[in-house]
Amino acid sequence: MLEQLNQQELLETINTKMPFGKYAGYPLLKLPEPYLVWFNDKGLPEGKLGKQLALMYEIKLNGLENMLMPLLKDSE
Repeated sequence: MLEQLNQQELLETINTKMPFGKYAGYPLLKLPEPYLVWFNDKGLPEGKLGKQLALMYEIKLNGLENMLMPLLKDSE
């Protein structure tokens, strides 16, 4: 999945804010892994957000989030 992404899509995904729920306003990269596992088990939302959450699940599952943290925009 990661090899099919371009850099802009990856940057957009990690910086997208969660639009609802307990972690509303958090960048997707900062969502806790158990939350992403729960979503993956229960069913991801349709559309772009679902695809982004699926990518974040794969990133967390493979331990790649620390490598991507420097690309996270400041949330000020």
